[in-house]
Amino acid sequence: MSPDKRPRPKTPKRRAPTAITRRTGDEPYQVVYLRRHADDDPEMSTPGRDFLRGCPDKVRVTMSAVLTQVAASPPHRFSGGGYWEAMHGVMTGYHEIRVGGPGRRHYRLFCLLDNEARGLGPLLVVIAGADKPFRTTFGEDVYADVRRLAEEYKARQPRSLA
Repeated sequence: MSPDKRPRPKTPKRRAPTAITRRTGDEPYQVVYLRRHADDDPEMSTPGRDFLRGCPDKVRVTMSAVLTQVAASPPHRFSGGGYWEAMHGVMTGYHEIRVGGPGRRHYRLFCLLDNEARGLGPLLVVIAGADKPFRTTFGEDVYADVRRLAEEYKARQPRSLA
């Protein structure tokens, strides 16, 4: 048999590479709002959304813009001139959007980053909001309410969202 006509040895078939999806941490987040579960609140309120809707127009528009920008950045890469801040102490793990409003009032929107929601991508969850006069601090009761709502949220899979 001539060298050109010899049968070639069979090569094993190659398998297509298996896609392994790993989060890089750079994916955009989806902005969602905590919707209280009917077992905890028969009205199924949305404290963060309700607060935001009650804010003065300038504050509401600014907070909404910051939410959109932070989610797209993603949050750990966002440097937004003091609007988006990681919280400390008993509120470690939470973030707040800080906006000054009319009458020298301070408005805060308390958020949580959630990478454990079953079947969903990374979430920027708006938990609740509060406002206070200029140069004052929130009482511990405000922070305790935010933590309680966040624990209520994290206790459910699938998440209770609006």
